[in-house]
Amino acid sequence: MNATASPRPEGKIRILIGDDHSVVREGLAAMIGRQGDMTVVAEAANGVDAVAEWAEHRPDVTLLDLRMPLLDGVGAIQAIRGKDRSARIIVLTTFDTDNDISLAIKAGAKAYLLKDTLREDLLACIRRVHSGETCIPAAVLAKLAIGLTQADLTDREQKVLSLLVQGKSNKEIGVSLYIAETTVKSHLRNIFDKLNVLSRTEAIAEAIRRGLVSL
Repeated sequence: MNATASPRPEGKIRILIGDDHSVVREGLAAMIGRQGDMTVVAEAANGVDAVAEWAEHRPDVTLLDLRMPLLDGVGAIQAIRGKDRSARIIVLTTFDTDNDISLAIKAGAKAYLLKDTLREDLLACIRRVHSGETCIPAAVLAKLAIGLTQADLTDREQKVLSLLVQGKSNKEIGVSLYIAETTVKSHLRNIFDKLNVLSRTEAIAEAIRRGLVSL
């Protein structure tokens, strides 16, 4: 943990809010402050400050808007995850195009919510993300599916992924595709990055969910 990280209230989810609208920040802070299991440890009005506040406080969950001055939400997500790949970030925005959603999820956001989300749903999402889950509403997933297709993977990555889903080991994949095992590992790293997963099991589940492979 960062030596300057702020104290951790016992049993409380520590939250950073990044949004350039003060009314939004104040409203979120007030709502979160009423929860017995949550506390706001920092706020930021632009992307650069959001990254700095994250580095200082190391919050459990970060709420970020997509459109912010100096550094946008996607840039802030990338910068934060560059410091810690396990950072748990929720995008809370008014923008819901497939491109916005795709960029945020690819950058590493664990949840994508719109600002008209019900209070109960937002609070539930914070708790789910804190526990290690993702939180993407069905309507957002439908738009995400438009932006994330097989075109995101190269032909060779698609073949590696298909063999992975079949339960093939790295060595077996290499033999099937006539490539070195180190090359297989390189393709897998690229696939994991593009699918925003950390393991073979997650990659298989995510590939099936997106319809990138068939069983």
